[in-house]
Amino acid sequence: MDFGHVLVIIDYRTGRVRCQVPGRSPNPVAVPAASWGSTEHPAGIERPGGAWPLSAALALAGIFAVERAGSRATAMHRVTAVIRAAASTCRRPATPGQARAAVLAVRRAAWLSPGRTACLEESAAAVLLLAARGLSVTWCHGIAPDPVRLHAWVQTGDGTPVAEPGSTRAHTPVLVIGDLRDH
Repeated sequence: MDFGHVLVIIDYRTGRVRCQVPGRSPNPVAVPAASWGSTEHPAGIERPGGAWPLSAALALAGIFAVERAGSRATAMHRVTAVIRAAASTCRRPATPGQARAAVLAVRRAAWLSPGRTACLEESAAAVLLLAARGLSVTWCHGIAPDPVRLHAWVQTGDGTPVAEPGSTRAHTPVLVIGDLRDH
């Protein structure tokens, strides 16, 4: 993704992110630690209703298992492959209420999680949770410039980010999975 003042290169097979600043370096350099935006939303504070909490914990555990199932260098590739597989099984779009309940349930489960849970794990688990019910959302991974930030989120069919702060709109989607129009 070329923002003019910085070229951001994401390799989804390895999860490696590099930046190149025009006129500074002929070779891309590693991006500083990613900002996951977790301080911008009340993660886990809102309680979802219904039977979501247990299944949300299982979806999150499934994502953790996928991340740790092989080399750390290919974890991003494995996670996106699972998201693609889950999205391919869905034929009905989730309502905004269903999508919000799923995201909040995953965030609540993440509070009790022993592992690192950031936007990648949350959004991927929300996709799995909804897919288990045959419901789809669109999973997005994007970049915001200046400073370079990466973020993953889910959105409804109309492009509305689910349970996300307004700053999510500053991110340009680079990888989008699960749009029903793709089927």
